[in-house]
Amino acid sequence: MYHSVSDSWDDPFNITVSAARLARQLAWLCGRGLRGVSMRELLAARAQGQERGLVGLTFDDGYADFVTTALPLLRHWHCGATVFVVAGRLGGENDWEVSGPRKRLLDADDIRRLAALGVEVASHGLTHSDLTCLPDDVLHAEVHGSRTLLAELTGQDIHGFCYPYGRFDARVGAVVHGAGYRYACAVASGPKSAGDLALPRIHIGQADTGMRLEVKRRLARPWGRAVEAS
Repeated sequence: MYHSVSDSWDDPFNITVSAARLARQLAWLCGRGLRGVSMRELLAARAQGQERGLVGLTFDDGYADFVTTALPLLRHWHCGATVFVVAGRLGGENDWEVSGPRKRLLDADDIRRLAALGVEVASHGLTHSDLTCLPDDVLHAEVHGSRTLLAELTGQDIHGFCYPYGRFDARVGAVVHGAGYRYACAVASGPKSAGDLALPRIHIGQADTGMRLEVKRRLARPWGRAVEAS
């Protein structure tokens, strides 16, 4: 689970990885015979029993620096990724954060370009709101409306959803399921009954050197953060 890739050191929420650090992390990944892929590719491979050696890479919030900074590095290392876009704030800023730097978000043209390049574009809602706190009508708009908007922009089916702040409950999960998403990403593991609608992830930050990445890799299964064949 990544967010922003830039050289800004004003990072109160630990969401920023520098370009140099990301390059070293991808080199570490590939040097161990692993390959970063989108969640769509990872789950398709799992369905065929071929997920071994694949690591899902996700970038939350849809920061504009994904195009300018992260994407060239991913392509250099022959890696894919999923970008979870806040569909109602395209071309805007991360003004849901109460503090920290303002970062520009991908705009509609960026989304079209990413889709054309084969990058998986998926939904992070419309406004980056805590879905568990919303009334039913607003929740429906966040989940269904964001999928519709991104499908229109990309001309593709939108497979994935990501819960803002990683927060979800049974009501939110039911709406996500009803909207037609094939999977949804959280942070911590959800109940087993949630299945692919509560996929856990491991946060990756600036402090994650090779040694830390190796520890996180080895703990993925004990932590319940591995996507394995069911």
